[in-house]
Amino acid sequence: MADLSAFADESFDLIYNQPSTLFVPDVAPVWRECCRVLRNGGVLMTCFMNPDEYVFDADELDNSGTFVVKHPLPYIEYETLSPEALKQRIHNHEMFHFSHTMEAQIGGLIKAGFVITGFYEDRRSEEDGNPIRHFMPSFFVARAHKLS
Repeated sequence: MADLSAFADESFDLIYNQPSTLFVPDVAPVWRECCRVLRNGGVLMTCFMNPDEYVFDADELDNSGTFVVKHPLPYIEYETLSPEALKQRIHNHEMFHFSHTMEAQIGGLIKAGFVITGFYEDRRSEEDGNPIRHFMPSFFVARAHKLS
């Protein structure tokens, strides 16, 4: 998603990006490429994780519902793993998670050339079982236009 060179400039009227930026270490190239391939007046709909969720120890939250502050932000998952766990994750071709500041997400969209024309926040579902939903939103959705 940070390299859309397969597509010509101004190829699309709409880009829909589900919460996927958590898999890239730097969102700036993603936003630049989205702006490049959108036509003037085009719309980007994007969803991203609340970066504050990454502060908590996921195992403690999943296992006991206890909020234990563990990680500084922005979160870079591979920096939290033991050398053995890192080696195993790489061997298994598993993805890593990255949180991004709101400045990187929203500010990055603006810097890339977008105008934010809508914003929405959402919480995890009850079925998810994650108690974080009772305290803060987990997802943010932004609608951004590329102006001519």
